[in-house]
Amino acid sequence: MQQIDLNSDLGESFGAWKMGDDAAMLDIVTSANVACGFHAGDPAGVLDTLRAAAQRGVRVGAHVAYPDLAGFGRRAMDVASADLRAGVIYQIGALQALARVAGTEVCYVKPHGALYNTIAHDERQATDVIEALRLLDADLALVVLAGSPLAAWARSAGLRVVAEAFADRGYTPQGTLVSRRAPGAVLHDADVVAARMLRLVQEGVVEAVDGSLARVAADSICVHGDSPDAVAMARAVRDTLSAAGVVLRPFCVDERML
Repeated sequence: MQQIDLNSDLGESFGAWKMGDDAAMLDIVTSANVACGFHAGDPAGVLDTLRAAAQRGVRVGAHVAYPDLAGFGRRAMDVASADLRAGVIYQIGALQALARVAGTEVCYVKPHGALYNTIAHDERQATDVIEALRLLDADLALVVLAGSPLAAWARSAGLRVVAEAFADRGYTPQGTLVSRRAPGAVLHDADVVAARMLRLVQEGVVEAVDGSLARVAADSICVHGDSPDAVAMARAVRDTLSAAGVVLRPFCVDERML
């Protein structure tokens, strides 16, 4: 029986500024990457998202980031190791406290934006993030870009690694993401995206921008929650997978039972 996790970045509204439809996405996904305040999210809004996730049985992860509210965490930063480790621990700890109040718990970590992209290949910063998890809670799973060097680094440090694919992103023939500055980086047709993700689950491949097939082995699929058609696209992915007999299941359900 084939199974996969669906995750989305949530809890990213900040004060009067609203981002996405968390309630609708939580009816679709099986795991929620919840903002921790460094790139987005305010405490009250994050707590609301955590409570909504707990009510639906959606598992929760810490969506840690660089300290970059103005840039939404999408600007690369050369952060000193001590600061990066402490910042990651700080963010996870804050989310753990809010999750406890909400009746759930943090069972994984998924870095956000520029931090996610940087540590996929930058061994120094990757080591800092890995060490932060090991110091705080080595049982926390780490979500990484499928096929990236980070996966091997984290596994060698004893962490559980969850390889991730992106539903709405284009892929190169090498199985890496197309740069957002290049044509074909972001996909918008929900039916096309859903069919691509079904093929990914069933065959372990996605069609690259040049028409070739790129091999991508993933445990979880990210359906972004901040685009105008995010809910419709996420629902199309879920419905297509379910209709094909794929079981939608959070990857950390066995490790951290509620």
